[in-house]
Amino acid sequence: MATASRFASLRRLGAAVVALGRIKLELLALGWQEEKALIAQLLMLATIGSLLAGFALLALAITLTVWLWDTPYRMLALTIATALLGAGALASIGRVVALLRAPSPLLATTLSELRRDESALRGGDTPP
Repeated sequence: MATASRFASLRRLGAAVVALGRIKLELLALGWQEEKALIAQLLMLATIGSLLAGFALLALAITLTVWLWDTPYRMLALTIATALLGAGALASIGRVVALLRAPSPLLATTLSELRRDESALRGGDTPP
């Protein structure tokens, strides 16, 4: 009789472990789906925003050049427009590089939940 109750306890423990693993995998999948959706949205918005900003700056540069064409300042206007557009491009590239070097919070929720579960199973307090 004691063997049967031990076997039942082991089965319940095994079922609990499998259920916990399933929940953690579902959390992992949800985190992954959120990251994919965020990345796709960011890429689309960045592309559209970059194109529109580029067209607007190009139109501004052409407008300034046409406006100053009959003056001795046309070369100055072209030089300033080129310098400003180049500075904007360098600033944009610098920001992209900084964002790529920053640590990603990819699956941060899943990792914190796994750490909390590990600590609870070891009998300790939750880690900071």
